[in-house]
Amino acid sequence: METRRLTLWQGKVTTDVEVSGSGPALVYLHGPWGLPPDRAFVARLAEHHTVYAPQHPGTAAGHPNDVHAIDSFWDLTIYYCEMFDRLGLEKPILVGHSFGGLVAAEIAATMPGRTGKLVLINPVGLWRDDMPVRNWMLLPETERARSFFADPDSAAAKTFFAVPQDAEGRVATLVAFVWAQASTGKFVWPIPDKGLKKHLHRIANPTLVIWGDQDRIINPAYADMFASGITGAKIAMVSNAGHLPQLEQPEKVIEEIEDFLR
Repeated sequence: METRRLTLWQGKVTTDVEVSGSGPALVYLHGPWGLPPDRAFVARLAEHHTVYAPQHPGTAAGHPNDVHAIDSFWDLTIYYCEMFDRLGLEKPILVGHSFGGLVAAEIAATMPGRTGKLVLINPVGLWRDDMPVRNWMLLPETERARSFFADPDSAAAKTFFAVPQDAEGRVATLVAFVWAQASTGKFVWPIPDKGLKKHLHRIANPTLVIWGDQDRIINPAYADMFASGITGAKIAMVSNAGHLPQLEQPEKVIEEIEDFLR
């Protein structure tokens, strides 16, 4: 896998983009835990596509000054479109998980001409005050991490917890970080944007919403609520998977994505 380092957004943000595979261009936007847990899934995608997997602004190790460079979703959209230009990507397929799904949806809604097809894996862009997120935040830190998986003892869970830098401590720190940023309205990581709901209907791209049907963070009924805002969106439920279906049931997720893209 090749790594390209780009400096974007008026020279303020340096980010790493991992590139692998051959075939049609596909951009994978990860969730808030970074790329390490998703690398095996990205490798599977690379069997069918040339996959570009960028780190979100502020997440690349060694670039501590980047974290406040982008503070709005519009800026983020421009940032990614600039990245597409630098990489020579014209209307790539966008695949986004969790917060990465929110970013992908934002790009497709605000600049539909820059996006090909759209795949959203457990996107969380329409959080409401009555969603079970608050209860989740009251869980002990170790339980927050385990709640991502339908089976906390599964191979996928073990892979996730094997991420370097003390996985559970890393998860707890990142959760607290994202939550603190969300409460101030400042952007560092992609955070829930209630404004997205207002223009979700503008997404004209063919869209697939994939959902883990045993998600312990957001009720699976949320998939219908999200997809209902996108004209003609298809929903695929992945059995025996939690919030990381691409790790728990990668074969099923790849199958759903490839069927959709065909």
